[in-house]
Amino acid sequence: MALSLIIATVVRIFLVQAFLIPSGSMEDTLLVGDRVLVSKISLQFGDINRGDVVVFEDPDRWLGAQAPDGGGGVGEAVKDIFEFVGVLPDDSEEHLIKRVIGVGGDTVACCDDAGHVTVNGQPIDESAYLYPGDSPSLNEFETTVPEGELFVMGDHRSNSGDSRIHGTFPEDLVVGRAFAVAWPLSRWGTIGSDGAFDGVPAP
Repeated sequence: MALSLIIATVVRIFLVQAFLIPSGSMEDTLLVGDRVLVSKISLQFGDINRGDVVVFEDPDRWLGAQAPDGGGGVGEAVKDIFEFVGVLPDDSEEHLIKRVIGVGGDTVACCDDAGHVTVNGQPIDESAYLYPGDSPSLNEFETTVPEGELFVMGDHRSNSGDSRIHGTFPEDLVVGRAFAVAWPLSRWGTIGSDGAFDGVPAP
């Protein structure tokens, strides 16, 4: 049992962690209650790319002031331990999950004459993941992403507080890349961008 917990802890810290989706900001890619698997080790062997779906620490109260969890009790302590070692998915309200639209140096804007988000002047076809019926953005914007930072948006644009409102954030706040929905089993599948950002020119 002890060895199993040690292995689970190592996996959780260095390799893969499960997260529970608490909101609808990434619908229909991710639904409320989905459990997603997040790769941590991939950050050690490659850059964060446009189109990646990433979990990151709340940069500066994007989520607002958090209410006390009413903590305490043996049950809560056991739950925290199981979350830490990865037996239960992390339902921490101090993390967010969004899609990377722009990386350091990119200019992200919306919208062009056809209603698309553009990155470095290249229109992005987001039909593979954008929430049905949503436009890429109801508000116009143009932002140049500082080096070492990220511009992110939710796939359910009309239900997402993201970089359009809060601005960019340092990429070192990223916990990992979400690569699969693990639960419920009926939702099992990989998470990607279907090549939406292929062909975006360098800034």
